[in-house]
Amino acid sequence: MSMLLGVGVFTTITVFYLGKKGWQALHKAVGITPGVLTYQDPQAPITLTDMTWQNLTLNNKHLSVLPDSQLRHLQRIDHKVATYQTYQQHLQAQSITPAITEQQFVLDKLLHTRLAEMLASHYHLASAGASVNASTNDKQSEAKQLLQQALNNIEGRLDSLLEQMETQHLQDLRVMKNYIDSHSN
Repeated sequence: MSMLLGVGVFTTITVFYLGKKGWQALHKAVGITPGVLTYQDPQAPITLTDMTWQNLTLNNKHLSVLPDSQLRHLQRIDHKVATYQTYQQHLQAQSITPAITEQQFVLDKLLHTRLAEMLASHYHLASAGASVNASTNDKQSEAKQLLQQALNNIEGRLDSLLEQMETQHLQDLRVMKNYIDSHSN
């Protein structure tokens, strides 16, 4: 009887232990930490300390004067650049060296040189707001609009390159399908 009771207790403890480990493994597999719930409001203002850059190297001092919408725009651009860089790295890993197009060259120059220069110029205009007068406010407003247009231009160029990348992958798949279909007879 005591042996039966011991086996029952051992089985119960084993089932609970394995169940708990399985539950934790399930949460780990889907990227959830049990007992920890953090909600991030997507509409909450972005703080510079929370921002991480995957590919862009930007001066935080120059970003400190940007409105939330432009900071989010820069993060979207950075995410798209990361996607494009990953694609380029996959090509290099396959020992494929694609010819760089003028569009890619211009975008690279915009991202790694001109964007930092534009942000620096915008920062200097925005921080010159200590002597507030109508002329300074007009200049700051124009600077904000010009920076927004530049960000829109850069994002449009990135979108175009990413679209070309997707189209190329789709074309490659079509070619391979046609090849397989032609040799299956």
